[in-house]
Amino acid sequence: MLSLLALTAALAGTLLGGGTLGNSGPLYGWYALDAVLFALAVALLRLAPPGVVRLLVPVGGVLLAAVGLLAPPRTSDDAYRYLWDGRVQAAGISPYAHPPDAPELAALRARAPELFPPTGDCAGWDERRAGPGFCSHVNRPGVPTIYPPVAEGWFAVLYAVGGRYGVRVAQLGGFVLVLAVGWVLWAVLREQRWRVALWSWCPGVVVWAVNDAHVDTLGALLLLGGLLAARGAPDRGRTALAGALLGLAAAAKLVPGIALPAALSGVLARRPRTGLLLLPLTALAAFALSYLPYLLGSGRAVLGYLPGYLREEGYDQGGGVDRFGLVGLLLPGQLAPVAGVLVLGVVCWYVLRHGDPDRPWRGAVLLLGSALLVATPAYPWYGLLLVALIPLDGRWEWLAVPAAAQVLYLGGGAVQQAAYWLALGAVLAGALVRRRALVRRRAAAG
Repeated sequence: MLSLLALTAALAGTLLGGGTLGNSGPLYGWYALDAVLFALAVALLRLAPPGVVRLLVPVGGVLLAAVGLLAPPRTSDDAYRYLWDGRVQAAGISPYAHPPDAPELAALRARAPELFPPTGDCAGWDERRAGPGFCSHVNRPGVPTIYPPVAEGWFAVLYAVGGRYGVRVAQLGGFVLVLAVGWVLWAVLREQRWRVALWSWCPGVVVWAVNDAHVDTLGALLLLGGLLAARGAPDRGRTALAGALLGLAAAAKLVPGIALPAALSGVLARRPRTGLLLLPLTALAAFALSYLPYLLGSGRAVLGYLPGYLREEGYDQGGGVDRFGLVGLLLPGQLAPVAGVLVLGVVCWYVLRHGDPDRPWRGAVLLLGSALLVATPAYPWYGLLLVALIPLDGRWEWLAVPAAAQVLYLGGGAVQQAAYWLALGAVLAGALVRRRALVRRRAAAG
């Protein structure tokens, strides 16, 4: 209990006075303290009686998620774009049609001073000059949105529910999604409910999912539902449901689509004639149908800023930003993406061939974690998908991967390879320890 309260106090200090992206120096110490207290709290929870676990895990989850609401977003301004996209849709305009600073949207901007302050020097860490005479809290105001249609639907709901409250409604939405993921994990992990704390007590969840309100949590919830529907020996109805949820998850943030082979491996192992085409086709249909309304209104513009974002972030290895930091050591330059694809292809083959039908999330953790290690992104909230699945799988060492992204997010490209090498080392060490423990148990049993 005391360790949970200490973690709560530390996270409150992190958000109320621990710095922002514009003043990131204090965050190093606060994040390190949060991580240590999180590890201590979970370690002590494992020693607690079942009755204490049943009380502390949900209470602590609600308490820590609520801490994320104490302050406006501190390290990301993505939530402002969410509210703007919701406002644009409420006006009957496609969010893919115009960038926020377009003349066609001047009347909407005038009615949104919380997003576009009409005066000031635009000096805040989350402000930039968007055009003559006004600032913008919305990032990249000169380009259209990047978000897929299910995410855009979520933004429309947020604005409809509480757009007048500004970015706070996005944070409240993140709070609800975090609790929903925790509830699903609680319902599934009946015998090992302490593992739910790996999600609901994780400092990254408080910061990335609630305070910064990243929509990745919606993708995590849908992905979790799809993998649970695909486990075991699903009938046609459950297989179709799994496919639909996985397709919608990909239409929330694209990255969850990487986990599709994990769900497919379980279906193929038990009911190949049912699952061979039904699951992927249902996933593709759900993904395509979610795009249809926006495609009719915007045409090819529904890609938004995605191609530009990939160039900006260096995933074409031509934008001045180095990605593929680990595989790039073996095949640098333009060959690094090719090496990354080959690595992921091998992992995908392994999951399809050796995936556990009763635990498809095990293959999903391997796929998503490997993708993050290959791509070495600088945005830690991409790891929310991984954090949501780790309690089901139990391999907590994979938490090192989003932690590496957090180090990179604060420290810049100079620490990219070191951070991700340490994460890879932690994952391999965890696998080795588990392998040796399994060998010892088998030897003792027979």
